[in-house]
Amino acid sequence: MVIFQLIQKFQLRGAEMFAAQLSQYIESKEHKVFLISLFPASADLPFLGEKISLNRPVSKRFFDYQGWKNLAKLIEKHNPEVIQCNAGDTLKFAVLSKKIFGWKQPIVARNASMVSLYIKNPFTKILNQWLYNNVDFVASVSENSKKDLNTLFPKTKDKTTVIPVGIEIYKPKSVEWQGGQNAQKHIIHVGGFSFEKNHEGLLSIFKKLLENNPNIHLHLLGEGPKRVAIQQLAIDMKLTDSITFYGWISNPMDYICKADVLVLPSIIEGLPGVILEAMISKIPVVAYSVGGVSEVVQNDTTGYLVEKNDEEAFVVALEKVLTNDNQELIQAAYNLVNEEYTNASIAKQFEQMYHQLRH
Repeated sequence: MVIFQLIQKFQLRGAEMFAAQLSQYIESKEHKVFLISLFPASADLPFLGEKISLNRPVSKRFFDYQGWKNLAKLIEKHNPEVIQCNAGDTLKFAVLSKKIFGWKQPIVARNASMVSLYIKNPFTKILNQWLYNNVDFVASVSENSKKDLNTLFPKTKDKTTVIPVGIEIYKPKSVEWQGGQNAQKHIIHVGGFSFEKNHEGLLSIFKKLLENNPNIHLHLLGEGPKRVAIQQLAIDMKLTDSITFYGWISNPMDYICKADVLVLPSIIEGLPGVILEAMISKIPVVAYSVGGVSEVVQNDTTGYLVEKNDEEAFVVALEKVLTNDNQELIQAAYNLVNEEYTNASIAKQFEQMYHQLRH
């Protein structure tokens, strides 16, 4: 098979990383994959096959006739069996290209979040409904993501399945903390500085935790539009001595493996790969119960699950993690991810789906 994987751009973000890793596994099964980005960027994604950048200007993301035409030309040239859209503008880009230029290949939409939480007005809902009506299959990252999409757009029910995100088995390298070297316990958060990740809430939780646990340190790995504002908030809250901002890090797993606990107080998630990475690294997780998080973090069994925005309960859960012997929980979490969420097993599910679409 020849498969097109569309991504927003060559960046080290969750959706693009997974698409690249998936593409690598699919190619290892003797298929041909083209990893195609819409917008300019140059991050080195973990895919050894053919990468193509359409280099479309972001200013034309809502109307890009030439870009849609360029994609149609690539489809005519390489004749792929499947076009998979991986978040961002990729679904809109592919559907409009198909409608205008009439190519026939099936479109797979990868639903990696909770679509309803991004619908802010009737026009956005109508547009997204039209887009999903014009795809052939939807791979939702979790049962909750699937239910959310099917409730919002009932016509997607018969063409949606759950294929979760996968992770790589990784052997960590030795690294040193960039701050808090004398702390007794280390808390880590990995994620872009966007509203979904709720860094404001995380700082509030951390300040409460510090009251009875002064010898702890918070490590924030990631970049994003809200980073400057969150750094200023940390200054205003007098937390700078207990927090280190790392910015973008190419090897976050090395730091995850050093931590005592990974936290994820997000208000919107699909199924975040960073939770799976912590679990396979035998690091306990405390997270809000949003999206598909509860499908892997089972309270007091594979992690600590907290109702969204309950900061007091989050603090209690963190105190339990930092004082308890978590070995049984850690092992159960490791076993779950190792058995069900590696990229090797997830890629097989995508491959089976592609074969079904051909017939």
